[in-house]
Amino acid sequence: MSLIERYIFKMAGASFLAALGGLTGVIWVTQALRDFDLLTTKGQSLLVFLFATGLVVPSLLMIVAPIALFAAILFTLNKLNGDSELVVLSAAGLSPGRLLRPFITLMLMVALLVGSMSLWLMPASFAQLRALLSQVRTDFLSRVVREGQFSTLDRGFVFHYRERGPGGALLGIFMQDRRDPARISTYIAESGVTVFNGDENYLVLEKGSIQRQTSGGRDPVIVVFERYAIDLAQFGAGTENAPLKPRERTTPALLNPDPLDVYAQANAGLMRAELHDRMVNPLYAITFGMIAFAALAQARTTRQGRGLALLGAIAAAVLVRGLGFGVAALVARHSWAVVALYACPLASIAAAIAYALHGPSLLVRLKRPAPRLAE
Repeated sequence: MSLIERYIFKMAGASFLAALGGLTGVIWVTQALRDFDLLTTKGQSLLVFLFATGLVVPSLLMIVAPIALFAAILFTLNKLNGDSELVVLSAAGLSPGRLLRPFITLMLMVALLVGSMSLWLMPASFAQLRALLSQVRTDFLSRVVREGQFSTLDRGFVFHYRERGPGGALLGIFMQDRRDPARISTYIAESGVTVFNGDENYLVLEKGSIQRQTSGGRDPVIVVFERYAIDLAQFGAGTENAPLKPRERTTPALLNPDPLDVYAQANAGLMRAELHDRMVNPLYAITFGMIAFAALAQARTTRQGRGLALLGAIAAAVLVRGLGFGVAALVARHSWAVVALYACPLASIAAAIAYALHGPSLLVRLKRPAPRLAE
């Protein structure tokens, strides 16, 4: 890079980092406030709260980074225009192609950032968040439920224990599951302890019985046990036992779905849409950057002209992204829409490059009055 290109790159890069940090911080705070019940009602530590809310940062960066890049390039070019630097550079012979170099470098770096978030970090963070929520439910059982009290862990699921014994064991356990009116289960045990097995958490009951009453059945079925394990995922909404959602699956898993995975085969359209949406996300970083560059790359001496260009750039970016969202919804239902999904950002990039490099000169030639014929 030449000296002027490094100057422009540093200005645009600093603006991008400021916009990225500001936007991500604001959205993260709103997300953290929504999940504040981890501290207030589930008895979790501040560290667990920060870790849980921090897991959404990759998905936020993936969304916010193209917008921050768009704002940074508009700000940089507008400042260069306002300080007449762009006019001087244009008069000195700086071509639009050379002016584009520092910006295209920044666009590629942001596209790489968005790609790493979209293809790797975002699904990994969602999977980790799923495991953490399962752990939080276990902690909720051991930390928040008070001895001697009947606590409702889920609608129709009541838990009670008499007192806490040595080593964190729960003594005198009573549980009743009435979530399915057609099958009511009651658990009674002398003691129980939570056991962790990888991502799965269990409550192991000792010396007790299970009473099951089915609708239409005259007498309940009673099973006596010495040791019985219950999956703690059932204390929540049941989502921990559900199949992994498309956004929680790794990109290789979406590329080569397991033929024995019933959920994946039944939701092939959703899997296809998630896969291609991850791959197309980095292109929108370049798309937004090129739209901003095309709008303000030419030297403008009036604020009115820059204002109209800014409005035009914002409208174009909203239109392109809105069209992309619409096409992404079609991909889940129709495989042919995959081509349109990639065509939308690629065509926008091509149009923005063509306009930035050749559009203004073409408009000047079109507006130039035709020479008069000699009388």
